[in-house]
Amino acid sequence: MTTSPGNPTAPSPFGGERGELLNALAEQRELLLITVRGIDDAQAAQRTTVSELTLGGIVKHLTRAEQVWTQIIAKGDGELPEGMLDMEQYRMADGETLAGLLEQYAAAVRMTEDALVGLPDLDRSLPLPRTPWSPPETVYWSVRRILLHLIRETAQHAGHADIIRESLDGSSTTAQR
Repeated sequence: MTTSPGNPTAPSPFGGERGELLNALAEQRELLLITVRGIDDAQAAQRTTVSELTLGGIVKHLTRAEQVWTQIIAKGDGELPEGMLDMEQYRMADGETLAGLLEQYAAAVRMTEDALVGLPDLDRSLPLPRTPWSPPETVYWSVRRILLHLIRETAQHAGHADIIRESLDGSSTTAQR
């Protein structure tokens, strides 16, 4: 395991390319966690822009992203993981708490890293699940490309979260580092 319990942003003990990619992903996760630090559940569920996105919804979506891509890596069968297309992953449901969502995120991060521990290399090619936007032919991505996608997805949504947080109370990730 590459993180300590409760710390989804600990540096990877892997060296080489795998370690570099995992460290880049950990840095983006850390930025997201800084952005949600110190807010309550009502703030986590609050829209601050014309977008439907909320801080809690972003954490929930990135949790699902880690879970889905881990399943794709672990199974390698091209089947659509459960919940991949569930639009409820983008919003906090009634009764959900930010603390609960962050616990789920930390667990998903550990699952992702555990799935990568046993892989001999990042070149393994996997079929992607068919989605409504997929081309007619099966698309294959390497584990490396999946990791790069997770880095991009996390970075993009960490940026969204920073804008939402600034609109919420004026805080920014940069100022909180």
